[in-house]
Amino acid sequence: MKKLLTKFRKKNVDTSSRITNETVAEHRERILAGGRRFKYPVQYARHRLVFNAIIISIVATIIIGLVGWWQLYLAQNTSAFVYRVTAVLPLPVANVDGQPVPYSDYLMQYRSAAHYLVQKEQISIKSEDGKRQMQYIKQQAMQSAVADAYANKLAQKLNLSISDGELESSLKLQRQSSDGEVSQQTQDAAVLGLYGWSPDEYRHVLKNALLRQKVAYAIDDSALKVAESVGSQLKVENSNLQVIADATNAAGANKVAYGTSGWVKRFNQDGGLALVASTLERGKTSGVVKSTKGDSYYFVRLLDSNDTQVSYEYIHIPLTTFTNEIEKLDKTGKVNRYISIPK
Repeated sequence: MKKLLTKFRKKNVDTSSRITNETVAEHRERILAGGRRFKYPVQYARHRLVFNAIIISIVATIIIGLVGWWQLYLAQNTSAFVYRVTAVLPLPVANVDGQPVPYSDYLMQYRSAAHYLVQKEQISIKSEDGKRQMQYIKQQAMQSAVADAYANKLAQKLNLSISDGELESSLKLQRQSSDGEVSQQTQDAAVLGLYGWSPDEYRHVLKNALLRQKVAYAIDDSALKVAESVGSQLKVENSNLQVIADATNAAGANKVAYGTSGWVKRFNQDGGLALVASTLERGKTSGVVKSTKGDSYYFVRLLDSNDTQVSYEYIHIPLTTFTNEIEKLDKTGKVNRYISIPK
């Protein structure tokens, strides 16, 4: 009896599993349902993978940003790597009257001064004296970077710029020596040894300095008026430079100074004064001279000269407006520094 029942059940199973016209739709749906079990989990896993990748990228970006912020603004990392990062990313180290101060400009100045201190002065930055000097260097680098940024803002307003020709002329002037003009390669090697700057970095620094000078002369009407007054008095025959300087100071104008150089080389690094003096006849006075240092007007009178040296006297009329404006901005809270530098 059991054998008959088993046979009957097998026959029933075999009959129901056969594909016929009546059961084809049922079998088709059964097969598709089985496929969906594999299709939808794969789609789900793919979407999940993309979502996770986006989350990981966002978290990694936030972490990198926080680490970078800590390295720059709290730890004040000044390594070569950090400097290269700031040269690519326009990150600010301060803000002057709404103008961002590039972190890269600050580090360029700071690393240069530190390089000179360690390599040329042989001062250990771990000593107490070295630490004090490094803090002073930070202050100077920040002041220079702030001044350059403010000069750039004023230059845009005044439509001033430094052309490639002006930059090349300044570089050529610096290559002059008593033995003639040194080569570009020699100049580049000297700059690298003294300051650690590449040729492109030095050109950037020099261009900023020239622009700051041009702006300082353009906005200082007070110094220009004094220079014009002194120039008029010097037109008198046998005029005395020291007497004119004293009289100008007594009149309450910009504080001017009288001085003598002593014997110096014709290509002395004195803002171009010795070079101007070398073009004069003995006892003759120049017209107004803009110092290549960009901080003053000068009048130069040649006292004596020989083949390699000159001796001259001068009247010095300092520029004050640009510096005074930055000091005023600082006092009124319009210079915001994003790193802490002890004074």
